[in-house]
Amino acid sequence: MNASQNTQAFAVATLGIAVFSAMDAIMKGLSIEIGAYNAMLWRSIAASVIGGGLFLALRKPWPATPVLKLHVARGVTAAISVLMFFWGLARVPIAQGVALSFVAPLVALYLAAVILKEDVGKNAIMASIIAFTGVIVILAGQAQADMGPDAFRGAIAILIAAVIYALSLIIARRQSLVADPLDVAFFNNAVATVLFLVAAPWLAFVPAAEHVPNLIISAVFAFLSMMLLAWAYARAEAQYLLPVEYTAFIWAALLGWLVFGETVSVLTVIGALMIVAGCLLAARRRPEVIAQAEVAL
Repeated sequence: MNASQNTQAFAVATLGIAVFSAMDAIMKGLSIEIGAYNAMLWRSIAASVIGGGLFLALRKPWPATPVLKLHVARGVTAAISVLMFFWGLARVPIAQGVALSFVAPLVALYLAAVILKEDVGKNAIMASIIAFTGVIVILAGQAQADMGPDAFRGAIAILIAAVIYALSLIIARRQSLVADPLDVAFFNNAVATVLFLVAAPWLAFVPAAEHVPNLIISAVFAFLSMMLLAWAYARAEAQYLLPVEYTAFIWAALLGWLVFGETVSVLTVIGALMIVAGCLLAARRRPEVIAQAEVAL
């Protein structure tokens, strides 16, 4: 893998996070209006229809059993983590929610060493320390506000979601090596839809027509961002791309201000700059060639 390919993967992953952040803002609004479960259920259904149509139109072959197991594992972990994340995000500012979720790439960085047998380089470790310090600065600024018990429960839900999402990121790395981006996006949404439908008899309801456009847009954004990230993860090591997750805070702060009128403190800006510094440091690392290994899960 040459330097140009590394840079391409990093840029595509960054774009994927930007699209994902826009979807977060839409989903926060939907979670407040119709609840996190129904927002996720209908978004997953819409994304599955989009992905299923493309899957059939392109006559994609059914994946082999080991790959299908990866799709199911990623779909289940991602669905649970995202549902908990949006439940929490409906109760805290977007910037704070995203800052809390940053424990995911930090946990995943070391899970990559254990599960994927990747070497954790000094730059990657230093980048994580700098970025995590930035997160602490941000939380210190947010702690000055009176959030209340509901916001505290939301923060706990996001932290739990982040840990589950860390495992999802590691599975995503293995998944992206044996499946193309369309397969990854389609099966992840399909598995999530099946999982959410289990609770449909008790929790689901048909949303009002006014919510349909945002549900469709969020589904398109979720599908597109997943494909972009799958493409990037197939071309660079997990520890090289994980710090890109931190750029989500910048988008969250901007969208929170534009859409929900959420202000950003000086400490939040300082923390964001530290996060960007960590990402730039990680981007200087020169990752090793990725081995196309057999997947057994």
